[in-house]
Amino acid sequence: MRTAGAYAHGLVTGVVQVNELTKVFRVPEREGGLRASLRSLVQRQWREVRAVDGVSFEIGAGEVVGFLGPNGAGKTTTLKMLSGLLYPSGGAAHVLGHVPWRRERDYLRRMTLVMGNRNQLQWDLPALDSFELNRAIYRLPRDQFRETRDELVELLDIGDLVRKPVRQLSLGERMKVEVVGSLLHLPQVLFLDEPTIGLDVTMQKRIRTFIAEYNRRYGATVLLTSHYMADVEALCKRVIVIHHGQILFDGQLAALTQRFGGTKTIEAVLAGGERVTRQVSREEVSQATAALLAEHEVHDLTVEDPPIEDVIERVFAS
Repeated sequence: MRTAGAYAHGLVTGVVQVNELTKVFRVPEREGGLRASLRSLVQRQWREVRAVDGVSFEIGAGEVVGFLGPNGAGKTTTLKMLSGLLYPSGGAAHVLGHVPWRRERDYLRRMTLVMGNRNQLQWDLPALDSFELNRAIYRLPRDQFRETRDELVELLDIGDLVRKPVRQLSLGERMKVEVVGSLLHLPQVLFLDEPTIGLDVTMQKRIRTFIAEYNRRYGATVLLTSHYMADVEALCKRVIVIHHGQILFDGQLAALTQRFGGTKTIEAVLAGGERVTRQVSREEVSQATAALLAEHEVHDLTVEDPPIEDVIERVFAS
C-alpha cells in the first residue's frame, strides 16, 4: 500500500487516485395511500440507487480540476467519499496516500471540504471566535495560526466582517468567511462543492480569484464542482464530466470544446458599424471568413468557440 511518506518524497505523482469507486444507496419505496403506508410497516420495499458507478480518475499535485455534471450526477457523493464523510460500496481511493474513509487525523489535517450551501461556522459568534475554535481543533501553533489567518483575511478583504456575528452577514460575506475558516490549517487538497452558489457576479469573481491565488501560493490540489461555467473557465484547464454516476469525459477543457463544440461563431463589425454573426462548422471557418471579408468592408473580426454551457449540454446528450 502507498504511504503518505511516498507522496512527500515525490515517489507518487497522483495526489488523488480513484479506482472504480462506487456508492449504492438503498432507499425505501412504496405507493401512496393509507393502505400502502400500513403495508410498508411490516413489508417494506427497497430499491437500489447507484449514485456513483465505477468512477476512476487521477489528479496530480497542484492541479485544479472541474468536476461537472447535472444535479444527481454523483458529484457531491464522490466528494463526500473522498473527504471521508461516506463509506463507498465498492472500489478504492487514495488521497495524499490515505484511504479517506478511515478518517486518519493526519489526513483530516491536510484536506478540506467546502460546501457552498452548508454553514460550518458558529451562527451567533463572530467568525474570529470560530477561527479560534478551528485553531484548537487542528492544534495549530498560535503564531502560525495568526499569520495564516491574517494573510487569508487580507486576501479576501474581510477584516471588518470577521468581527460580526455570522448571522448578520450576507450570503456572499458569509461564504468568504466560511472559506477562510476552512483553510486556516493550510490544507493541501481542497474539495470545493459549489463554493460560489447563490452569490452575485462580483462575489463569484472574488472567490474565484482567491481560490486561484491559494492554489498558486501553496500548490494545493483542487477538485471543484460548479454550475457556473465562469468558475470552471477561470480556474480549470482540465474537467471531468460525470452523468448518472459515470464519467463521460476526462481531459483538457479545450479538448472538450474541440470534441463536442462542433461549431464556431464568426462575428464581424462592418464599416458602417453593422454587426454580422454567422455560425459555421469548424471545417468551414476558413472558407466562411474569407467569404465574409470578400463581401464586406470589415473593421473587426472575431472567431469564438461556443459557450461552455452549450458544450456541456452536448456531452450529456451524446
